[in-house]
Amino acid sequence: MTGTSVKELARLNNISAPYTIEVGQRLKVNGSTKTASSSRKSSSKTAAVTPSSAVPQSSWPPVGQRCWRWPTSGKVILPYSTADGGNKGIDIAGSRGQPVVASGAGTVVYVGNQLRGYGNLVMIKHGEDYITAYAHNETLLVNNGQKVKAGEKIATMGSSGADGVQLHFQIRYRATAIDPQRYLPPPGKAPAC
Repeated sequence: MTGTSVKELARLNNISAPYTIEVGQRLKVNGSTKTASSSRKSSSKTAAVTPSSAVPQSSWPPVGQRCWRWPTSGKVILPYSTADGGNKGIDIAGSRGQPVVASGAGTVVYVGNQLRGYGNLVMIKHGEDYITAYAHNETLLVNNGQKVKAGEKIATMGSSGADGVQLHFQIRYRATAIDPQRYLPPPGKAPAC
């Protein structure tokens, strides 16, 4: 990669939080006139400037650094994948209208449905390094800028932007999607922290 930070890329390209880029978008890098093109497949479930391959798993934060809780109950029907075009979060099956809760305390930084493939989406910022994303909701119950507590209901499960009722959930560390199951407690268990 170029070694340019996400904040610097955002500044150079006039991109505001949550630092979303589109497929094929040309980006200025390192303050030069060179550009880099996003080659993500449109079916890819990612909204980050930095591709997941840019931060190797060995650089992911240690387990237990933050206390996360499951955003809803249900079976994981599609796990996280580092494959090119793979799932950059986990998909959890459930029932229409089932509660979706904040996985950790933070500030809502995005509420809407403008990101293709995510349907009704909520994104929450947790400090400087983490963002969680909750996609395919039926009803959105929070607003941009709202502070939320861990476990607070933020949406209801739906099928917006998906083939069936499910929640697509991501944890992003420094804009890179990491495997949520590595950081969540065992299914059905409360966090131990």
